Amino acid sequence: MGPVENGPTVGAGSYPGGRISEPVDGGSVTVFDDLVGQEVAAARLERAVRGAADLLAGGRGTGMTHAWLFTGPPGSGREEAARAFAAALQCAKGGCGHCDSCHQVLTGTHPDVLYVRPSGLSFGVAATRDLVLRAGSKPSGGNFRIVLFEDADRATEAASNALLKAVEEPSPRTVWLLCTPTPEDLLITIRSRCRLVTLATPGTRQIVDALVQRDGVDPVTAEAAARAAAGRVDRARQLATDPEARRRREEVLSIPASLEGLGACVTAAARLYEIAEEESKALTTALNEKEKDELKAAFGEGSTGKGVAKAVRGAAGALKDLDERQKRRATRIKRDSYDRALLDLAAFYRDVLALQMNAGVELSTAERSGDLERIARSGPPEATLRRIDAIMTCRERIAANVHPQIAMEAMTSALLTG
Repeated sequence: MGPVENGPTVGAGSYPGGRISEPVDGGSVTVFDDLVGQEVAAARLERAVRGAADLLAGGRGTGMTHAWLFTGPPGSGREEAARAFAAALQCAKGGCGHCDSCHQVLTGTHPDVLYVRPSGLSFGVAATRDLVLRAGSKPSGGNFRIVLFEDADRATEAASNALLKAVEEPSPRTVWLLCTPTPEDLLITIRSRCRLVTLATPGTRQIVDALVQRDGVDPVTAEAAARAAAGRVDRARQLATDPEARRRREEVLSIPASLEGLGACVTAAARLYEIAEEESKALTTALNEKEKDELKAAFGEGSTGKGVAKAVRGAAGALKDLDERQKRRATRIKRDSYDRALLDLAAFYRDVLALQMNAGVELSTAERSGDLERIARSGPPEATLRRIDAIMTCRERIAANVHPQIAMEAMTSALLTG
């Protein structure tokens, strides 16, 4: 079973146990090789893996600690780095990337790794207390009991206080891996007890190389996607491999040139809203279908023999729980889709400002060069800054539960007037 949204789960599978040994090939830990542009962070985590091996052997464990905080801008690979670290800690070879243990951790099925991803907009105290209880148990076969908490900044105040107690008084073999955009997103009392790992924004060339070498993307498409993603590896991969994602982005970037009157502003806001809805529906549908198929398979759908009827009844209850979690997640995915569209729009005006200021920087929306140059000539840099502010205000209003289309109408009107 893969990771369950909005609550901790123990994945299925087995691990033969064993002590972490020295990293393979004289220090090369292959689970870290896929972290794009994160050489400094990877080197630090490799040292911690060696420290963990020493700790399990009865040594001081220099470089290893029980709580880690992974931070970095969206798309930098916070969760990927934490998952690679978890795999290396559990692996008998320090992170070979090929053994059963590494495979289980990287696919979310290791029995001693609790994968937590808030499906809604927040993570409550009840779920956190359950998580803390599960985290305190001894590992069943792996080296550590590891909690990988994605988007830990979504924890409520009460949940954060419950989490603090667990981080303050950890079980001997428990390791907490928390992921947030910035250290300030967590209570200072929690982050002061964590070792910080800061992920950098990868360069365009690094992302291009990763897309070409690891995803088999042709160089031209990879270059365009990497430039458009502005340092976000996940966004670059989506744009490089999904034609519909590229089409939606192109529609968003066409909006500034279409704003020729208030009527056009209303139309543009409606279309922007529809584009974000289309994306969230596509993402939600793909995730939901995959999870339901996996759950049905786990309960033996299509099998025959004794116990099948009982398993089918159990599957019905599990499917109902899954459906509720998926509905909560859908709300979050919608918010993320609105935000992604608005950030694409902000990137356009950032490029306009770069042209106005003769900044000489790489333009993430260079394919719209005609629109960029025309709008850059139409007004002063101050007007462009006001337009960027209008987009940021729209993001804040949506986060405050203003209806997205209404917030977008106010924004497009501000984009028209500058």
